[in-house]
Amino acid sequence: MARMSALFDEIEKQSRLLTAAERATLARILIEGLDPNVDFDVEQLWISEAQDRYQGYLRDEIEALPGDEVMTRVRNRFK
Repeated sequence: MARMSALFDEIEKQSRLLTAAERATLARILIEGLDPNVDFDVEQLWISEAQDRYQGYLRDEIEALPGDEVMTRVRNRFK
């Protein structure tokens, strides 16, 4: 791997002092900075949808299926 700048080395060293939650937040910010086309509203909508579905599952309103069965169904749709 190519040698990184002194600034990079210092940032890496300092990042190791952060809590796991802080590192996760920093990672998210850095990744989002790589893709300027990220639509944050859509991301929040997907999070809300996932939470709603999980709550529906907990209330026995949504049936859970084994992952293998779901993947088989999806593959069959695209044949």
